[in-house]
Amino acid sequence: MAFLPLIKAVLFAAIGFAVGAGATTGLRNLLGMEPWSTEPVVTMGYVFALIGWLLGVGLWDAWAREWFGKQPKEPLHEGWARFLRFSTDHKVIGVQYLVTMVVIMLLAGALSLLMRVELAAPGQTIMGASDFNTTMSLHGIMMIAVAVATVMGGFANFFVPLMIGAEDVAFPRINAMSYWIVPPVAVLLLATPLMGGFDTGWTAYPPLSVLNASGQLLFLLAFLTFGVSSILGGLNFLATIIMLRAPGMSWGRLPIFVWSIFSAALISLTATQSVALGLLTVILDRVAGTSFYNAAEGGNALLYEHVFWFYSHPAVYIMILPAFGIALEMLTHFSRKPLFAYKWVVASLLTVVGLSYIVWAHHLFTSGMGDYLHLPFMVTTELISIPTGMVFLSGLGTIWQGRLWLKTPMLFALGFLMNFVIGGVTGIFLADVPTDINLQDTYFVVAHFHYTIMGGEIFAILGALYYWFPKMSGRSYNEALGVVHFWWLFLSYNVTFISMFWVGILGMPRRVADYPANMADANLFVTVASFVLGASFLVFAGNLLYSWIKGPVASANPWKARTLEWQTSSPPPLENFPSEPTVVGSPYGYGVAGSVHARLAPAGGSKEQDGQS
Repeated sequence: MAFLPLIKAVLFAAIGFAVGAGATTGLRNLLGMEPWSTEPVVTMGYVFALIGWLLGVGLWDAWAREWFGKQPKEPLHEGWARFLRFSTDHKVIGVQYLVTMVVIMLLAGALSLLMRVELAAPGQTIMGASDFNTTMSLHGIMMIAVAVATVMGGFANFFVPLMIGAEDVAFPRINAMSYWIVPPVAVLLLATPLMGGFDTGWTAYPPLSVLNASGQLLFLLAFLTFGVSSILGGLNFLATIIMLRAPGMSWGRLPIFVWSIFSAALISLTATQSVALGLLTVILDRVAGTSFYNAAEGGNALLYEHVFWFYSHPAVYIMILPAFGIALEMLTHFSRKPLFAYKWVVASLLTVVGLSYIVWAHHLFTSGMGDYLHLPFMVTTELISIPTGMVFLSGLGTIWQGRLWLKTPMLFALGFLMNFVIGGVTGIFLADVPTDINLQDTYFVVAHFHYTIMGGEIFAILGALYYWFPKMSGRSYNEALGVVHFWWLFLSYNVTFISMFWVGILGMPRRVADYPANMADANLFVTVASFVLGASFLVFAGNLLYSWIKGPVASANPWKARTLEWQTSSPPPLENFPSEPTVVGSPYGYGVAGSVHARLAPAGGSKEQDGQS
């Protein structure tokens, strides 16, 4: 039965919750405390429920049986049912992440449209301030999860081993566990309205996050759990890229997408531990009575802001560095030119990693932190625009005088360049103390952030879905609908978010359900534009869903690209390649006579074939 593992996982999770909740109630009773206290009981119940969920969905069969001297059960490798199970195949895990995150992205987009309905006119229309802020908070954390996990969990899982000539990631079972941690996160977030919601936004600043309804606790547990998944993923990709490259795959021959994942994984492994610590301290303040953020007992809420942003600004680069890699990957293949300034781009990616740890406090210019910190953090924030600018210039240099093939993936890559430059330029305003003080917490910040993440990363993600769709599914999508989707989205997106810069300069505050009447026309315009934008995703979802089921069969290399993932069948076999590839040259040697990236020996034969177009 295809759904049996999920049914067993739900059952085990329920048993785990009962065990954790019962043990907590009993222990509190023995200690002379009130036996039933909602948040301690829910917290420990969730911990045991998560363990039960993982054991039920397949952790026991694939891994834990060995701990007791038993043989692990062989996972499914064929049929659609394998996507509903604990699979150690990196390609299956990549698809699991992608499908999950696309669904969450569409749901988060629907929440944003709900917010825009409320903002279409001043005053209370369809929901009160508390419901609005819960909706806003859910939209924010869901889209953050999409931005972090779609590339790092989805595309990186599917394609990094293929692009470096490996059979799988370094730790396949940890890889599977890192995905199956994610569905409970979604359940917790969707359950928050049942426990009073949470109105802190995705930042969860105390003291509000310590004092408000129990829905906040579910958010904190969800965010902390997602952080564990991110840490495990970062560790796995670093080990995979360092240890499992095919013979001849030197650091100077890595595809730029792999370099971008390597850079983001460095941040994911290290900085995520900071936000995990911050979230844990808030949970302890709520559940265990500690006083990390209670000023009356010596706590300091500003401490949380520093701990949170020490992760959360580097997290922006967990999102955007892989988007750089995706965009440059598509630009070079669809321009039929070598990647311009490859070594400089690699150096820039690693420089961004280093600088990302020393820019966090520009989020705190208006928080009351010491004025003497303003200048150094303003300088470091502006310094990071140099290596990011180098990546942008590499994209321009790559397409300059190239033979541009304007297929749907290329259109999204070009759209990425145009959107990201707007996000980058407007970010300078928020890096400078005087302008940031005036623009802080206005819709100018909303517009800037969306130009960086949606206009940047989400455009790159959509381009990647079209680019790698034939390889993942073995089917071709409808190109005409892909082009329609791009232009519809690109135009409506820019109309929507450029308008938000306007209302932000007028003083429109973010994270509020009401505003002065003189901003009514501007907000109505943004709401109408946002619905036009949202409708474009109907074309996207319909195109890819229909194509996955009934699209024309795709060839192994429809784009005539040179990187290794295109030198195997679509979709790839379990072991990825019929034999281990040998890398002999650059992945971007277009126009270079005799250039070959890799050589592969076909199955059943001894004569090698060139891995090139």
